[in-house]
Amino acid sequence: MAYDSAATKARLLDAAYDEFVRVGLAGARVDRIAKAASANKQAIYLYFGSKEDLFDAVMADRLRVLADVAPITADDLPGYAGALFDALVADPGLQRLSQWRALEFPEASEAEIDSHVTKATEIAESYRVGLTVATDLMMIALGASMAWNATAPRIRNPLDESEDRRLAAHRHSVVTAVTALTAALTVHD
Repeated sequence: MAYDSAATKARLLDAAYDEFVRVGLAGARVDRIAKAASANKQAIYLYFGSKEDLFDAVMADRLRVLADVAPITADDLPGYAGALFDALVADPGLQRLSQWRALEFPEASEAEIDSHVTKATEIAESYRVGLTVATDLMMIALGASMAWNATAPRIRNPLDESEDRRLAAHRHSVVTAVTALTAALTVHD
């Protein structure tokens, strides 16, 4: 059987994602990742360089997946907030990985900064606001979607009979809040 380096890399990224979501970078063990990926530890160092570089590769991979599932549409931030909410509900590990990233690497990378500036610039043009306001809008849309996923699943309303209804109500709240913010901008043009 021929060795498939692309398949090995993909298995390592998947196994590392599971490990990093569960225990973060500091708690992750290369030997557990390699074992879960049916690979050897040397493959991690060969393909990714270090555990930190593997974490960065996992983060970049998952952000690409998230961008495909919930693409930011500069002129529809409420739609983006709803799509992001859906993506985080479907894969709560994405948010947990982001939280580990913020805890263990508090400074944004150049790639993250460039990505945010590009998106904020598009939002600024769509809503005819300055870059600071556009960045705030983007972060509020992101924050509203993430805040629910960080707290609401642990806080159950005893009157809610249906998980689907509860999710729909929370999603509606997120989209409504972001809609109100963007609508307020157009009033002050």
